[in-house]
Amino acid sequence: MSDEPIELRMSNGRMAFGDVPEQIDELLQEAVKARDVPDACEALLWEAHRKGPRVLPVFYALYKFYFNRKKLGEAERVARIGLDAAALQGGFPADWSQLTAGSTDWTAAGPARFFLFTMKALAFIELRRHNRDRALAILAKMAEIDPADQVGYGTIAALARGLGDGLDGEGGAA
Repeated sequence: MSDEPIELRMSNGRMAFGDVPEQIDELLQEAVKARDVPDACEALLWEAHRKGPRVLPVFYALYKFYFNRKKLGEAERVARIGLDAAALQGGFPADWSQLTAGSTDWTAAGPARFFLFTMKALAFIELRRHNRDRALAILAKMAEIDPADQVGYGTIAALARGLGDGLDGEGGAA
């Protein structure tokens, strides 16, 4: 794994952020172009959030921004806010420890998938912060509610199990 940002390019060269309103997408595209100027990139991401506070991909862009800059506290904070937003939109509990396989249709795109993906990111953030037990708890819940591993948390789980007491905190973002 590396610290390089995930790049999801569309055929027109723009980054793929999913189904977002055009004005929000424009801000996200500007943030991508400004990523070598962290203050400008961060300001654009927060502007996107102000204009679309319920647009889930904005949370992804924000926690990824902070993670890639090794600002793990900020990455965790944004990821948790994103979990709350997804749960509210999806109609299921925001507290991941209360979730069950029947809490929602975990195979559905949208808030449920975003929630799973953000749980995976949160587990990885916990690993990077040397909180292996917390990461393993999140990953165990993911295995319970998403046994098909739709978002690839198994890779993070294998890393967490393999690191054991020798956790060094290195690696890339979820």
